[in-house]
Amino acid sequence: MAEFDNIQDLLNDFRSNVIREAKQNLSSGLNRKYPIQASSKLSKSLNSVVKESKNSIQISFEMEEYGVYQDRGVKGKKSGRSLDNYKYTNKMPPPKAFDKWNIKKGIAPRDKKGKFIKRKSLNFLIARSIFEKGIKPTLFFTKPFEKFYKRLPDELVEKYGLDMEKLFTQITDENFKRLNK
Repeated sequence: MAEFDNIQDLLNDFRSNVIREAKQNLSSGLNRKYPIQASSKLSKSLNSVVKESKNSIQISFEMEEYGVYQDRGVKGKKSGRSLDNYKYTNKMPPPKAFDKWNIKKGIAPRDKKGKFIKRKSLNFLIARSIFEKGIKPTLFFTKPFEKFYKRLPDELVEKYGLDMEKLFTQITDENFKRLNK
């Protein structure tokens, strides 16, 4: 097994490539009609730290909590799917969370008489729809993570026991711990 003189460099490249491509996915929309994010809040929150010691390495990724839901999806009350069994059970997302999003997206539907629907009502309708149908997984973070993980040298992965599934689970768990303090 080859010794690595540049483990820190390899992991820094891995980290930067994952974050760069995840940010691109957020702004491009991943073959969707619109970008995944309406503002740049989620993109700006993407961060990572790499630490290396003699016998171990630590890499952590952070993002806004809702980023994990955007990435992995949330099953709605009536339909939808989630890759991590996230689901709405009895509590709907807060309607006011969609206020700025509606404005940014330019959503302004009209009723049968041609009048604009009040924004408060529109926010409620969108929140209820998400509660019932869920959030479709976008994999904006998962795809680049898996892509660049596969490019890490096999010897490095074996030496430090970098199990992709365990590492990814650890990343999302640490993110939740950090955000829910």
